Amino acid sequence: MKILGYAAQSSTTPLAPFEFERRALRPNDVLIEILYCGVCHSDLHQARDDWGYSVYPLVPGHEIVGRVTAVGSKVSRYKVGDSVAVGCLVDSCQECHHCHHGEEQFCLNGRTDTYNSPDRTTGENNLGGYSTHIVVREEFVLRVPAGLDLAKAAPLLCAGITTYSPLRTWKAGPGSRVAVVGLGGLGHMAVKLAVGLGADVAVLSRTRDKENDALALGAKHLLVSSDAKAMEAAASSFDLIIDTVPVKHDINPYLPLLKVDGTLVLVGQVGQLSEPSTVPLVLGRRSIAGSLIGGIEETQELLDFCAKKNILPECEMIRMDQINEAFERLERADVRYRFVIDMASLKAAK
Repeated sequence: MKILGYAAQSSTTPLAPFEFERRALRPNDVLIEILYCGVCHSDLHQARDDWGYSVYPLVPGHEIVGRVTAVGSKVSRYKVGDSVAVGCLVDSCQECHHCHHGEEQFCLNGRTDTYNSPDRTTGENNLGGYSTHIVVREEFVLRVPAGLDLAKAAPLLCAGITTYSPLRTWKAGPGSRVAVVGLGGLGHMAVKLAVGLGADVAVLSRTRDKENDALALGAKHLLVSSDAKAMEAAASSFDLIIDTVPVKHDINPYLPLLKVDGTLVLVGQVGQLSEPSTVPLVLGRRSIAGSLIGGIEETQELLDFCAKKNILPECEMIRMDQINEAFERLERADVRYRFVIDMASLKAAK
């Protein structure tokens, strides 16, 4: 099936229209017409080969919302016309311990990402959601609940699950105190979801500039990390800190804020940290952890939760031909808080 998308042909070229073939449906495959696709910071990283393993041509996009247009002969969960979604994963071995426990993102035999990842059957490089259609095996297709706004739901498939999973793992809820470091695409979802779960939520920021935004999202207060007296007064007050900062940074100021047995979870940065001090860890039995997206079952739980609580990302809708400008703005953190591509703009350009 001939598909139109937008692709990077190298790490230095802008994204541009690109025609390619999607595979014919296997018996357990679902063909999805893509209606909306979120723009993740990792799309920018991979398009520019910042992590050193990009394969070109590269079609980004792993926050996908669409409609089923065809199904394979053995598909039982979906039918033509269903509203569905696809996140960061499109396959895994389905046989290892983690796959059996709904944690396909940690598949011991290697997960298959939605793009820039080899297909488990053919070995061909997967191409993502900046395109008119995608083919995905049904076990990795998610149902969009009735009442969830399709035009705003796409960022839940990455920014949402990336923050929801640690909130659930570390049991954020009524009676717990959660701090969020960074108020971008991930951070604003962490605030909304933690509030939705019933936690008392604070935002940590170097200045007070984002205080009104933090409060509007549901946080109880903003803690200025450059204010030594305020940080000292907040010592030992949080059960969980979700750190969404995507670049190398110093986490040492945040560690004393944790209660005994509290945990700081890194979800934004992939790479090296500034050297953490062990003093607050040892003296307070505190922990530093990381978290990677979520499994299919947990992602479906997130979508159902957001539909029930009416939790949606703050989105700016763009046309497909605005993606290079959006990437430039993303680098400057000039978005509140997530870009979503209206894929009708790509179909209209055919």
